[in-house]
Amino acid sequence: MRRAIDEAGISNARVINIRSEELAAEDGREAYEAVTARAVGRLSTLAELASPLLKDGGVLVAWKGKRDADEEQQLGRAADKLAMHPEQILHVGPYAGSEHRHLHVLRKLGATPPGLPRRPGMAKKRPRGN
Repeated sequence: MRRAIDEAGISNARVINIRSEELAAEDGREAYEAVTARAVGRLSTLAELASPLLKDGGVLVAWKGKRDADEEQQLGRAADKLAMHPEQILHVGPYAGSEHRHLHVLRKLGATPPGLPRRPGMAKKRPRGN
């Protein structure tokens, strides 16, 4: 990641090797305009992890595989509790190896809800919206 940032000449990006829950409990709380994630969990889990990191109006861009109606409905049920709202789903294909890939764009609307972030691992173990 550092190499990609350097080679792209991006001056306002940095790589952080820490759990998102820990970062959000410290100086990373509501500090970022954008968060990205690639195939690391369900949309509701990603939204919960991103919400405390994002400023009001910030976006989460999640790279996901084939669309999953149950996963998208779970996110819909959790959205208000997380101050995260689905805004757009972009199809990535038809490039080689990406015909079923999608980018889910979620926007944070408002302040981080009380109780976020939860303890590390809880967003995955007990996802919102179930």
